[in-house]
Amino acid sequence: MEFPYKYRLLISFFAGLFLPLAYAPFNLFWLAPLSYACLFFSWNRLKPSRSFICGFIFGCTSFFSGIHWVYVSIHDFGQLHPVIAALLTLLLVMVLACYTGLTGCVAVRWFPSEGPKAWLVSFPAIWVLFEWLRGWFLSGFGWLSAGYSQTDSWLMGFAPIGGVYLMSWIVLLSAGSIVCILIGSSRLRIRVLFFMAILWGIGFTLNKYSWGYGNGRALTVSLIQGAIPQDIKWQPEQFIPTLELYKSLTEESKDSHLILWPEAAIPALYHTVEGFLEEVNAIALENGSTVALGILRDDPSGETIQNTLAILDEETRFYVKRHLVPYGEVFPVPGFIRNWLRLMNLPYTDLASGEPDQPPMQIAGEMAAITICYEDLFGAEQLHYFPKASLIVNVSNDAWFGDTIAPHQHLQISRVRSAEVGRYTLRATNTGISAVIDPLGKVVSRSPQFEPHVLKAVVQGYTGSTPYVLWGNYFSTLAAFMVLLIQFLVTKFTIRPGT
Repeated sequence: MEFPYKYRLLISFFAGLFLPLAYAPFNLFWLAPLSYACLFFSWNRLKPSRSFICGFIFGCTSFFSGIHWVYVSIHDFGQLHPVIAALLTLLLVMVLACYTGLTGCVAVRWFPSEGPKAWLVSFPAIWVLFEWLRGWFLSGFGWLSAGYSQTDSWLMGFAPIGGVYLMSWIVLLSAGSIVCILIGSSRLRIRVLFFMAILWGIGFTLNKYSWGYGNGRALTVSLIQGAIPQDIKWQPEQFIPTLELYKSLTEESKDSHLILWPEAAIPALYHTVEGFLEEVNAIALENGSTVALGILRDDPSGETIQNTLAILDEETRFYVKRHLVPYGEVFPVPGFIRNWLRLMNLPYTDLASGEPDQPPMQIAGEMAAITICYEDLFGAEQLHYFPKASLIVNVSNDAWFGDTIAPHQHLQISRVRSAEVGRYTLRATNTGISAVIDPLGKVVSRSPQFEPHVLKAVVQGYTGSTPYVLWGNYFSTLAAFMVLLIQFLVTKFTIRPGT
């Protein structure tokens, strides 16, 4: 008996709705394969149009429940009208849901739509390719990639091999295996259980293995968390207290080799606080410390501004953020929309981006791969740093999202970045969550949220290259493409008896 379509829609709805529970801060990682298994079941033997609808509904509910915090940044801090903020949030959710819908449509249109060939081959491989596409197309938005749900499972061991997309693939293979176990033959169930035991066992083994080597040099670090609420950060009366707070927290950290402030820590352009930063630098140099801080500065062309990390030393050096946030730091819209944004007293001017392949920068005796906030979503864009870079430095400002699940999800993404390249990550944020992450992607220490805090730790630089450093996303994406190509050709040109 064919399972009714209306029930498949309900399954897709609830499977997507509960999927974000697999991610931080809930960390029910086992729920991800179950949710995707429900989606695969709903696609079983469906027409392409209906598969698109099931996938679209799954995407709408999963992204709405998983990234609803976008509304907070647009409305609460962007001061946009509630209706417009809600519409923009829903539009983003629907665009992202189209990737899920297209995955189902393509899967059943050109490939088998039932049986292990679908559940274990085409469905997972097509998902990986569309997830990879979502991660870079039109600037990309890789949030809630399936692999990120597995930071606390054995599958984290696959991050140094093929990055987050290999982790996603194995999550989807696990989902297909669940479908095989539930509705497959007894013989198929035994084979699938054996296959999954091997796959997860490999993950367990890899999860204990370090691909790099510590250089043996103890680096003491202090991550400064000012905890200035976003809604008062740029108010004039808050300016002096902010300077005094960061100066006092820095003086508390004089025993550290590296003192790291968060993104845009000082609510001013660099040239307007240069004297103050010289005082801070003098304190640091006197004690053999290096201060690095996120701050905005004038673009050298004089036309706009840049989001930078300034490394205070005998001569200040700058890293310039290269991957800007669409509609936050860069506005890819026609001129008449910019005029409307100007009339609405909303941001409308693009920041200037940095060069795409800026080299690692020396900080406190280590070569650092530097990212600013949103940039740490793009693991492949950081690979040019390695193996030269010995650690990762990330400064962020998740205060834009208030007390939501977003900062927890962002920390989870940073954990995967550490594991992919086998390096410590030093992550300083404005209101939390600041953290020190080890080369296996485990959180060594973290700050409380929404309170001033100095997070101190001792780390060391690492050398060596993980397989992911060598081949990036090519391994996962090309492997998925080849699997689909072979399946397509075999299906199309299989010679049947009597033909």
